[in-house]
Amino acid sequence: MTTPVTELDARYSEPEASAVGWADAVERLAVAELSWISTVRPDGRPHVTPLITVMHQGVLHFCTGPEERKARNLAHNPAVALTTGRNALHGGTDLVVEGTAERVTDPALLRELADAWVAKYGEEWRFEVGTDAFRHAGGDGEAWVYAVRATQAFGFGKEPYSQTRWRFAP
Repeated sequence: MTTPVTELDARYSEPEASAVGWADAVERLAVAELSWISTVRPDGRPHVTPLITVMHQGVLHFCTGPEERKARNLAHNPAVALTTGRNALHGGTDLVVEGTAERVTDPALLRELADAWVAKYGEEWRFEVGTDAFRHAGGDGEAWVYAVRATQAFGFGKEPYSQTRWRFAP
């Protein structure tokens, strides 16, 4: 992700609020244990499910099996939203990243990402790297890896209440 234009939306922010810096948002995205992904089914209905993500070289990544609903949705429409934060009214910042999911197939990058999954989530999430996808260590099946190319993102602060919008250059 490049450095975006940052704006505080005063309509949804308390007077003492300030915009959340993008570097702070990136750190929160990098350490988030769980995110929620929203994709669009071919018939236009939404699909939302939890998953894990890693931040690598400033870009959010996730993986999923090629037969899973989210992968099938992305084949039809690559638009995606990833959300994370605290399920609480007070404290913390909730984040929404909107963009396009692009499949990662470069073996060198996949190796770096496999290491990033282990570094963040431990041995439970160790993947072997195939020619264009992750392979489950010692098991069957593969996981396709996606990079999210952000177009815009939002931060919803809760002490004080604030809404920050980040816009990325096309």
